[in-house]
Amino acid sequence: MKQIEKLTKGQSVILASGSPRRKELLSQAGFSYHVMVSDVEEVITETNPAKVVMSLSLQKASDVAEKCLDGIIIGADTVVAMEGVILGKPKDEKDAFLMLKRLSGTTHSVFTGVCIICKKEGQIVDKKVFYEETKVTMYPLEEEEILDYIASKEPMDKAGAYAIQGKAGIFIKEIKGDYYNVVGLPIGRLVQELKDFG
Repeated sequence: MKQIEKLTKGQSVILASGSPRRKELLSQAGFSYHVMVSDVEEVITETNPAKVVMSLSLQKASDVAEKCLDGIIIGADTVVAMEGVILGKPKDEKDAFLMLKRLSGTTHSVFTGVCIICKKEGQIVDKKVFYEETKVTMYPLEEEEILDYIASKEPMDKAGAYAIQGKAGIFIKEIKGDYYNVVGLPIGRLVQELKDFG
């Protein structure tokens, strides 16, 4: 898309994430990009979900930026939060069950932090960090439904133990905010932020 090419000013776009969902969203939007996964050891010093995702996205993007001479580096991190408590990826099936039981019949928030770093000739010339929040309400779930979902293995590498774009779509009653934010990247907001970037 010409609009995306104009936004990136001919610079290469580097996604600092191996997430298939984020790759798919960038491709759908018309971005040409390549992936360089950050291997930085994530350090969390905050408890506020918005601050956590912004910090982690900054860590990922900064790590990849150090290895690049030029380009627009995009780092992102997504968490699910319930009453201020962050629900990360489940440790095991029991943990996944407890998370889904907790989310059942309630409203929670999904936060995605995004960091964009622009590098030219080895120098950082611009940097932005922001977050997006989406409220998600789930229908009440029966234990059998939760166990059946866990048996599919889908929840095991997902924040909050569910994938809204996958089999858990049938659990969702209502969304307030950006759907793509819940998938893992607020693509519309990203494009808006790029309009006055670099």
